[in-house]
Amino acid sequence: MTEENRFIDRYRTGHTPWVHSNPDFNLLETVTQRPITPCKVFEPGCGLGVESVWLAEQGFEVTAMDVSELALEKAKASAGALASKINWLSMDITRDRLPKEAFGFIFDRGFFHTFDTSGERSLVAEKLASSLEENGLWLSLMGNGDGVPVRTGPPLRSASDIVLAVDPFFEILSLEVSVFGNEEANPHKIWRCLMKKRKL
Repeated sequence: MTEENRFIDRYRTGHTPWVHSNPDFNLLETVTQRPITPCKVFEPGCGLGVESVWLAEQGFEVTAMDVSELALEKAKASAGALASKINWLSMDITRDRLPKEAFGFIFDRGFFHTFDTSGERSLVAEKLASSLEENGLWLSLMGNGDGVPVRTGPPLRSASDIVLAVDPFFEILSLEVSVFGNEEANPHKIWRCLMKKRKL
């Protein structure tokens, strides 16, 4: 089964341990403390759209993407009146083309770390960079390779995995240890990585 089909099947069966009810504090802190002002924002792997809805509420012009159409249907339903303000896309980033220089900010929560090979991660980083405006920012939350592997936990990546994939396309502004913001008593250890598009 491909990675794409695994995610689609998980939304069908309801085996989605990454699902959460409230927007992740890592995003809230970054947007409010940096600050990042409202702009066009892209969330690949948006899942049930919790963060996309929060960003729309803050005045961002949101494009939310997921490989699972079922996830997007559920996201639209839970977004309520805000659903019409969000551009929902069902696509596979490794195969489909992203709009060039369309966004000022990209946020992903557990999307980038799903790509297992360095080649896939480099391809995704290059595509995301091409979709950002000059000096555009990307905040990625990724499973931390220093964490303890568990059966239902996220893919774990090392700091070198991240740097090798993104360095040709992004300047890393910060790479911090954090945890996923969710309702779990012991949330998984993650990397919180904020990057800026390199000038070509």
